[in-house]
Amino acid sequence: MIAYDDFAKIDVRAGTILEASPLEGARKPAYKLRIDFGPEIGEKHSSAQITVRHDARELPGTQICAVVNFAPKRIAGFISEVLVLGMNDEDGNVVLVRPQCTVPNGSRLY
Repeated sequence: MIAYDDFAKIDVRAGTILEASPLEGARKPAYKLRIDFGPEIGEKHSSAQITVRHDARELPGTQICAVVNFAPKRIAGFISEVLVLGMNDEDGNVVLVRPQCTVPNGSRLY
């Protein structure tokens, strides 16, 4: 069990994918994403292993949830600034976590 204050340290925000393309050189198939988190946070980049359930051509315009306050991580020479959230389906493929309805970019999960 954790205290609510521990959960509150994780900053999960809604953002809209602007661009998605294959991340060349990744050990596992992944996309590099450019995501708009609104005026407070701005645009950020992320690497996401979502290639089985999601087509890169269909991702722009999709709203997602991501942790925006982790330290950046280098993946295959690409700097991933946020952690896009997902869950495994019954076959172990990642499915994106998304708001049920459109919300303003930058909206915080609580």
